[in-house]
Amino acid sequence: MSETSSPFASYESAGDVAVIRLDDGKVNVLSHEVIAALQECLDRAESEAKAVVMIGRPGKFSAGFDLKVMQSSPEAASNLFRAGMDLFVRLYEFPIPVVTGCTGHALAAGAIWLMCCDVRIGADTPTKVGLNETAIGMVLPSSVITLARDRLSPRHVHSSTLLARLYSPAEAVDVGYLDWVVPEDELEGAAMSEAAGLAEGLALKAFAGTRRLIRGPVAESVREILDQDTRSFTVGLT
Repeated sequence: MSETSSPFASYESAGDVAVIRLDDGKVNVLSHEVIAALQECLDRAESEAKAVVMIGRPGKFSAGFDLKVMQSSPEAASNLFRAGMDLFVRLYEFPIPVVTGCTGHALAAGAIWLMCCDVRIGADTPTKVGLNETAIGMVLPSSVITLARDRLSPRHVHSSTLLARLYSPAEAVDVGYLDWVVPEDELEGAAMSEAAGLAEGLALKAFAGTRRLIRGPVAESVREILDQDTRSFTVGLT
């Protein structure tokens, strides 16, 4: 197993599986530095792995974008939003399967992250998952709503986006943020086992080609509206 790390994200190679861990020692917010570190890890995974596991720190998958940056100025907010969405769209279209180990709270951008991965396994803990933007004074961008309509259950899109409903990990399975939950101490093993099975069982050229057919039209729609979303992105509405 080879390993590299930054102050925010670490990369381990376990056979054909790339393991990317996010741990900022706090609540795993997404800043420009964190996003850049994750992009670098994905660059390496794309060149050498057949599947990816992305996993957070215990109890905290990601609390979303760094609010200190988002609240510093309109320009800073829109720039960080765009950097994060570029990361998420990359995950949505990634040419090898991405398995996420949701270790705990996944809020706002953390929930978007989950929507963009292939297999989402959650720890069955007393934590919350969801898009809470309209509860914290943010208009949910059209690009995010497009992803929600693609990945969440139609029965829950309205309450998940407009009403900012948050869910326990078990509830998040029915909603569509997660695929299943396991006991907390089994999460990493379950994610690794799933990724290893996908790496062994899938023909990656066929996977990538089918991915383009399934997700390509949605990804194209997201990219088409991202420029407008970035220009109109606001934080702290009343």
